[in-house]
Amino acid sequence: MDFRLMGLDSHPVLHALMDLSDDTSSDKASHNAPTRCYVRDAKAMAATPADVKEHPNSYVFVIDMPGLKSGDIKVQVEDDNVLVISGERKREGEKEVVKYLRMERRVGKFMRKFVLPENANTDAVSAVCQDGVLTVSVNKLPPPQPKKPRTIEVKIA
Repeated sequence: MDFRLMGLDSHPVLHALMDLSDDTSSDKASHNAPTRCYVRDAKAMAATPADVKEHPNSYVFVIDMPGLKSGDIKVQVEDDNVLVISGERKREGEKEVVKYLRMERRVGKFMRKFVLPENANTDAVSAVCQDGVLTVSVNKLPPPQPKKPRTIEVKIA
């Protein structure tokens, strides 16, 4: 509704409201919507449960990955402190036309990201997949040695 046509165009509050209504457009709302890539990654992360354990000398990440080969799993360290475990589970190709009565096994991409603590040694990361369970171990750095006091010789001038 345009209040200027009704003779109410001299009021400053109405001018401010009209200016605000002109600034809001549907184009700006789409800029705040999450991207398809973000939604896909969020779903992949939510569907990949993991156990994280801390041992005296290492951190251990345990993720169930039944039916996957080691080539289907990728373990990376990004930005020197982010452990990324990702991959893809594909449906077996059927040679004949099959009608599924129920499809419950998850297929598609999976991913988990873990921010590693400062004492994690990202150069000593190992990953083993055995019996459908992926175990990623990240060794800890040794604690820093306390600095020894330094004696300074006092000279007589």
